[in-house]
Amino acid sequence: MSTLYGAINWIATRPSEAVNLRKEDCYLPADGWGSAVLAKTSPRVGSRWTDDGKTYGERGLKHRARNSTRTVPIPPIYVQRLRAHIEEFGLGLDGRLFQSATDGLVSTKEYSDVWKEARELVLTPQQVDTPLAETAGKLRATCVSGWIVSGVDPAEVAYRAGHSVAVLFHFYAKVLNGRREQANELIKKFLSTEYGLESGPRLAHEG
Repeated sequence: MSTLYGAINWIATRPSEAVNLRKEDCYLPADGWGSAVLAKTSPRVGSRWTDDGKTYGERGLKHRARNSTRTVPIPPIYVQRLRAHIEEFGLGLDGRLFQSATDGLVSTKEYSDVWKEARELVLTPQQVDTPLAETAGKLRATCVSGWIVSGVDPAEVAYRAGHSVAVLFHFYAKVLNGRREQANELIKKFLSTEYGLESGPRLAHEG
């Protein structure tokens, strides 16, 4: 289960995208960065709302056209964890990387219950009573925030997370605004390199 949480934490999948990830969707080289093509989600909807009686329905990516995908780079450390996971546990019957004890789709209840138990083991009783790491989905916010803080372009962050830039700014405005000093330093460096000036280029009419 920890490797499933890793998909949320390392490549910002939604939980419903993580449980539906297949080996054929991934490029997992022996060294270096890999990639994952995210194409479907499996939100839990209740058996009476699906055509085949399953308790989940396969859909396209959230906020995207039904057949759209997004390709997300996988950091080397998580590439190795996925390779080790496959070697130890194999694949589900349909090629999924993560499977339940009955070889089926990992349900929302399963990964939520395990997360709750782990949270109670590692946090203090006082922390458990707070919203800190309240759900496995919080790992996604941690990942996206980390990308922003590390200086990744917001448009690239939005793409990797499957957001529009507008949605990214709405939900992560505090993190983005907190990078103003870093932004100033980057602009200062650019101006110094391009124009040899710290205050920026002089306009023509300034002589």
